[in-house]
Amino acid sequence: MWLSKRLFLAALVALPACGFTPAYGPGGVAEGLRGIIAVDAPSDEEGYYLVRRLEERLGRANAPQYRLSASLKLGQDGLGITPDQEITRYRVGGELTWVLRRTDDDSVAADGLERNFTAYSAPVFDDTRGSIAGNTVSILTAKRDARERLMVILADQLVARLIATSPAWRQ
Repeated sequence: MWLSKRLFLAALVALPACGFTPAYGPGGVAEGLRGIIAVDAPSDEEGYYLVRRLEERLGRANAPQYRLSASLKLGQDGLGITPDQEITRYRVGGELTWVLRRTDDDSVAADGLERNFTAYSAPVFDDTRGSIAGNTVSILTAKRDARERLMVILADQLVARLIATSPAWRQ
C-alpha cells in the first residue's frame, strides 16, 4: 500500500516533466473549445441521443464559431444463432459521417467518419414451457438501450477526434 502511494505521487510529479497538459486545461489543445460548436438539431430518436451526448461533452453554444452536422447510418445483424436457427443476440452497428463548418464563411474546418457497434440479447423460444423467454417490452427496451449506448460511443469518438485535431482546424 505504501509503495503504491509513492509510485502514484512520483507519477504525478513526472507528468508535467514529460510535457503532459490536460486537454481542456490552460495551454491544452482543447482550451476554449467548450461552447463554440453548435450541433445541428436531431431528426430522430438516435439523433437526439447523439446530440444530447455531444452537448454534454462540448457544451451548448451561445455564440457558435462552428456548426457540426452529422449523418447516421445504422444496421443490425444477428450474432448468436441457436441450432434451431433462432437469433439470440443482435449486433447494432453505426456509421457517423460528420462535417464541422465555420459559421462566418461556411467553409469546412474538419470532417470525418466514426464507426462502432454494440449488441443486445433477444428472446428464445423455450420448448419446456412452450413460451418465449422474455417479452416484447424487454426486447424493445434492450434494442433502444443498445442504440442509445451506440450514440454515446459514437459521440465520444467524435469529441475525442475533435479534441485531438483541434490545433489544425482552429487556425
